[in-house]
Amino acid sequence: MKAFLFALLAATLCMERAGALRCFTCNDEPSHWNCIEITDCAENEKYCLTSYTRTGFGEKAEYRITKRCSDVCPRTNLNFGIAATAISCCQRSLCNVSGAGSVRASATAMATGILVGLLYVLRTGL
Repeated sequence: MKAFLFALLAATLCMERAGALRCFTCNDEPSHWNCIEITDCAENEKYCLTSYTRTGFGEKAEYRITKRCSDVCPRTNLNFGIAATAISCCQRSLCNVSGAGSVRASATAMATGILVGLLYVLRTGL
């Protein structure tokens, strides 16, 4: 039984999910909370793109977020003082949930956590 569980864990960690990339999508929304629609990207679209736009100053500043699938990742960040745009891209399904594409959980850390939890359950007999 233990060998089966370890084999299942190893297979799960090594398995690459097949299918198209999926991204959160929205257009010109004021908040990430409004960007919960999920879209299956076309085969040529390899990126989930998040674009932030700020216009105005201080308390009068307005922020807008656009999320979509994209075939390219434009690395353009513009700042004109009264208006600014920042773009981030990522290449995993649903990775643009917050637009923080560089904040990712380590696969090794996740595997270690799962393995420790599994060992604990097996040792204590829960």
